[in-house]
Amino acid sequence: MKKEPLHSCPELIDYINDIGFLPLLHMGIPGWSAEEAVDEDCRYTRLPDGGWEWPLWKWKSSILQESGCAYGKFLGSKAAFISREWWPDFCNYRRSVYPYPEERSIEEAILDTLKTEGSLTTRELRAACGFTGPKMRSRFDTYLTRLEMGGYIVTKDFIYPHDRHGREYGWGWSLLTTPENLFGRETCPPGRTPSESRARILARLRKILPDVPEKIYDSLLK
Repeated sequence: MKKEPLHSCPELIDYINDIGFLPLLHMGIPGWSAEEAVDEDCRYTRLPDGGWEWPLWKWKSSILQESGCAYGKFLGSKAAFISREWWPDFCNYRRSVYPYPEERSIEEAILDTLKTEGSLTTRELRAACGFTGPKMRSRFDTYLTRLEMGGYIVTKDFIYPHDRHGREYGWGWSLLTTPENLFGRETCPPGRTPSESRARILARLRKILPDVPEKIYDSLLK
């Protein structure tokens, strides 16, 4: 785990590539998140005028563009970065846990839409799949999270709206795509069985999180 705080986006990119698996925000394991790895100046700050500053949040797009890592709700349904080195094994194993969606299912329709379009923001994909009524957003997000946990959907970038002065504002929208579209079809199967991939990931987690109970590793791999 990182002992000295990180102060820049390039430093965080190097850390992600080194550690392999890194949640964006704290998820119960002390020190294991980008939020905890960066200096306090890079964390969320509420401004007196009601606005906010959060350099770490703004770095996400640059991290994806410059590191080539995968980002999505991968660990315990929470957002995390996975380096390109470890993505093939993660994808290989998780797709054995979350089989490809059944024919004519909602999840298959979501994937088919995304494959046809190439990439869409979350809100565009939701609208394209007909989830536009009351309370449909949370229902759609449940399907989307399952597809991300299964390694079928990743975030390609973040899109921000602009105000009348041309300045970005808000939290941004995830631009979603498939890992095959983002990384290439050949980068997803690593030439190992899912159980072999799981063993490699487990060994990695034990190395970077040596003091964590065994049951935590199992929960992260579910």
